[in-house]
Amino acid sequence: MQDKSAPEEFDIVIVGRGPVGATLANLLGLCGARTLVLEREARTYHLPRAVHFDDECMRVFQTIGLADAILPHVILSPGMLFLDTNGRMLLDWSRPQTPTPMGWNLSYRFHQPDLETVLIGGLARWPHVALRSRCDVFALDQDEAGVRVCYEDLSNGGLREVRAGYVIGCDGARSLVRRFIGSGMDDLGFHERWLVIDVLLKRARDDLGGYSLQHCDPRRPATYVRGTGTRRRWEITVLPDEDTQEVTQPAKVWELLSRWITPDDAEIERAAVYTFHSVIAQRWRSGRLLLAGDSAHQTPPFLGQGMCAGIRDAANLAWKLASVIRESAAPDLLDTYQSERLPHVREFIELAIRLGGIINTKAIEAGLAAGEARENAPVKLEVKKPLLGPGLAFGDLPLAGHLAPQFMLSDGRRSDDRTGYHHLLLVERAAALPRLALSQTGLKILTSEDANGISPWLREHGIVAALVRPDRYVRGSARNEAELDRLIAPIAPPTHVPSAA
Repeated sequence: MQDKSAPEEFDIVIVGRGPVGATLANLLGLCGARTLVLEREARTYHLPRAVHFDDECMRVFQTIGLADAILPHVILSPGMLFLDTNGRMLLDWSRPQTPTPMGWNLSYRFHQPDLETVLIGGLARWPHVALRSRCDVFALDQDEAGVRVCYEDLSNGGLREVRAGYVIGCDGARSLVRRFIGSGMDDLGFHERWLVIDVLLKRARDDLGGYSLQHCDPRRPATYVRGTGTRRRWEITVLPDEDTQEVTQPAKVWELLSRWITPDDAEIERAAVYTFHSVIAQRWRSGRLLLAGDSAHQTPPFLGQGMCAGIRDAANLAWKLASVIRESAAPDLLDTYQSERLPHVREFIELAIRLGGIINTKAIEAGLAAGEARENAPVKLEVKKPLLGPGLAFGDLPLAGHLAPQFMLSDGRRSDDRTGYHHLLLVERAAALPRLALSQTGLKILTSEDANGISPWLREHGIVAALVRPDRYVRGSARNEAELDRLIAPIAPPTHVPSAA
């Protein structure tokens, strides 16, 4: 290394400042962890990539105090329709236009550069979080005390190093951090070339509609997505005998788009061929190195869950890292990250593959578990979010591993704004809690006096209390006072970080 002075030290180094890396850095900033984000590129990529996120992601953005800044940049999605070659609806995946129990709408459309600008801008709030662009990490050397991170400053060619307690690879499908972990990939079998075309409308085309449309044409399956503002996207299958470069030429692109729009309607912003993959890393952690987002898993886009999965990774991982670094929790707490997240993301990827099969064959699979067939009517698709895999949840008690709802407080605020990113106990009456146990935990508590919906929710599930983790998943529940004692005992010493509100 050129610089002979002692290297800087951080709790966490994040490699990659995309939406997942930036969200993780904001969560760690909220936790008070000294964090460095290293990014190879000079600036945010200016073209569209991910275009959808859900209510759970918006709840994470709320947690980091950026939901209000993101809202002006999104539109609500009415859902997705699957159509056969004659335009007949095969499958109806409409989304409700009212908030879900998460406190937000089920489906949002966005322009990724806009989202990244807000997330990256949010890092400036945390004096203990640093972002360095044009820094290309090339070596990671971990020992019992930490990780030596070596990188090149591409602005001047200088070689630098820092020390970190942990390194998180949010560095995409070709992850360097994954190579240092030495993880292989489990292949779920879906690999297809698709031409992704992003256009900007030059005149109104309201007839294109707000729904995403899956054209289940066996000759050439295609997808239409309405974006924000004048942005529209088509994803069109590339046939096996077609050349990748030739299919992206303007004449060919307009030929493929001709059934929907012409050059008089729009200008092409980008046309590129992507290979959609379905793979999951076998190891998400090796000692002090961990993976999140596309470095850990890649999914076909048919569910719109690629970036969402990475945001969930960040929410699951950040509070566990903070517990290990700042509260002396055992490092094996980090092993629950993969055990909980991998089955969850695998279930989403497998459903995306099944939907991809429908698009490619125009046939509704008889066993599509998420849909309910009706005579002479399209299948109504309702996707239930998977449960967490085994980890910190308490056995088979009610609701363990499920997402907890967000309640509206008596003062009109959402409950997460009061409770912050740490453990929460939902209980009907605070007076019912054992005073000694309560004094030892430092838990935030919400009761029926704080929000009207808590009592009905507890009664619906036959419990007197629920312990909710910082990532909003139910860690466990209690049906009586004895179970309540056991439920809150593992939380001392307190797992507490401040609210972003």
